[in-house]
Amino acid sequence: MSNSQEEADSNTVAAVAQPISTPASDESGNEIGKTTLPPKGPKQRSKVWEYFKVYVDKEKGDIKGKCKYCQKEYAVDTRKNGTSALNYHVKTCKKIPGNEDKTQSQLFLQPSGDDESTGMLSTWKFDQAAIRKSLARMIIVDELPFKFVECEGFKEFMHNACPRFKFPSRWTVSRDCFQLYTDERLKLKHYLKRNDQRISITTDTWTSIQQINYICITAHFIDRDWKLHKKNLNFCPISSHKGESIGRAIETCLLEWGIDKVFTITVDNASSNDVAVEHWKRKFINWGSTIADASTYT
Repeated sequence: MSNSQEEADSNTVAAVAQPISTPASDESGNEIGKTTLPPKGPKQRSKVWEYFKVYVDKEKGDIKGKCKYCQKEYAVDTRKNGTSALNYHVKTCKKIPGNEDKTQSQLFLQPSGDDESTGMLSTWKFDQAAIRKSLARMIIVDELPFKFVECEGFKEFMHNACPRFKFPSRWTVSRDCFQLYTDERLKLKHYLKRNDQRISITTDTWTSIQQINYICITAHFIDRDWKLHKKNLNFCPISSHKGESIGRAIETCLLEWGIDKVFTITVDNASSNDVAVEHWKRKFINWGSTIADASTYT
């Protein structure tokens, strides 16, 4: 074999050994450069890449990712953008199989009594705000501590009952309870103003082990359906158990609630209440809302 023939064969082998760069193209078949996608590097560990098709923007040269289901595009350069937006899209994209439409109600059979096979067909829709409101009501009604929402047993129960519920902290629950009180107080205030009936008041005072004086003011009234109601209007500390302090506390409470039509006030037999009753008599006469001119009391 001649030297020229050996040189030609060696050049052919070298040419075959060199890597061939295949131009990448977009969905329309247009060449977008010689960069092979996704770029070489560590193996992608996130499962989010299963839902996106990665390509290079022909005009700007940026690395983009297009959802395989809704065709929405995101910047996916891991050095600049990360995968947070991609993960959120995978959870919320309605066209991805398995994702539920959160705005759509679900049908369920509401059992009637002990028989679960019969009942009324109703609808249910996940509502984070409504569940948090019910949780705050449970904390108040059952007199539970705020840290109850951080207990492992409660978290396990809610995870099985409603996996989509996001657990609030004890501080959030305390704010929810106060907001629930504010809302219920406003509703009761509007109700009393709208019905305009006379209200009977009872008081109770005591001293705590920390030597702090408290008073509880309760309203009793009958609605238009002749149903008796009992509502706590105020529970607050007072400066002392003297009659003037008690009288001013009740007066302030009634003014805050907009109550001026009082039918009766019931107190215990403490001597300081005699001074408080005299204080109320003068106020009610000035308001012009008494029935018997507040001339007698028992």
